[in-house]
Amino acid sequence: MKVNKTILVGAAFILLAGIIFLTDFLNPIIRPVTYLFLMGSSKGKDIIFFGLLGLFIILSQVIKKKIDTTKYLKVSMITGGVLLILGIFLEVLFRMQMGIKLNTVFCSMTNGMSSTSILHTHLIKSILGAVLTQIMGPFIQSGINTGVGLYAYVPSFAFLVILLIPILFVAIVLASQKRPWFTNFLLAFFSSCLIIGIVDGGMFATPSYVGILGLYLVYRNGYYMNYIVGKVLKDDSLLEENELNQPVYRNRGFSQKRFIFNRFGIYFFVILVILLRFTVAFAGAEPDYYTVDIVNPSEDIDLGNISVEVIDNEYDNKTNKTTYHIDPQYNEMKLINDLRAPLDNSCEYYTVSWNIYSYLE
Repeated sequence: MKVNKTILVGAAFILLAGIIFLTDFLNPIIRPVTYLFLMGSSKGKDIIFFGLLGLFIILSQVIKKKIDTTKYLKVSMITGGVLLILGIFLEVLFRMQMGIKLNTVFCSMTNGMSSTSILHTHLIKSILGAVLTQIMGPFIQSGINTGVGLYAYVPSFAFLVILLIPILFVAIVLASQKRPWFTNFLLAFFSSCLIIGIVDGGMFATPSYVGILGLYLVYRNGYYMNYIVGKVLKDDSLLEENELNQPVYRNRGFSQKRFIFNRFGIYFFVILVILLRFTVAFAGAEPDYYTVDIVNPSEDIDLGNISVEVIDNEYDNKTNKTTYHIDPQYNEMKLINDLRAPLDNSCEYYTVSWNIYSYLE
């Protein structure tokens, strides 16, 4: 593999990931940028993102012979889509087994707090976290949440799901070969977001949207994106390479309406997917109050300044549960985090009902 500018750029991103891992001085610069597409960026996400970005850019230069990159891009999108769907399936199955409502955030208090919900799932992350903790435990910093607290509740067969991640990785690498440099960067960027979204967030998370829809955007309109960049930068080599990667619907003799649909239909699809996310969030919202169920609580729980309206104790042979109704004026995320301290080492887990309206105030 001959070292070229593309490989050097990839190596620079990997070096950046290493600097973020070892130090914190770049956080005020990096975090506001990555926050936009990684949905609440964290140190762990930043490290993984820049590491994957650099690795994908470097590996795009591995294979010299011509291969059908369009086929492998399709495989990448299909595999990524399947993983996102399976993440939601695991959430539904997990909640059915635990007897928990679908429209709640589940917070495990075992091995530190770890949360998961259909809108932002961490179940696949917990499987990977358990594996990585066993292999690389001494190298995983305490500030990086691996989600291992959820692993005990994951369905037993769920580890099979993560076997698709290496397949996705290989497909992405093959889809990136012999492409113009700008396409390589886009594929690396969107693929890194997709893998992060699959592991941390799931189908309805921002990085998942950016990743899967970005790959589809490259598949449909990559030629025109390269053309615009090539013209703006006056990069003749980019324009020449771009002509070798024509979209499947160009120069096919299609009518103008069909051509416009093929080129711009992706943007309508993006809008529909975003609407689906908000539809699910609003449909499952409980705006009148938060229902907080605390399972197997200790006898001396004190929620401090959190305003509690109703307390209901339930007990059966399976579950010892206390239910609280809490003021809906709380921001949902703040409430979940505020419950962390008083419930630490005071219960097995707790659940909080959704309230998307709290983000609109």
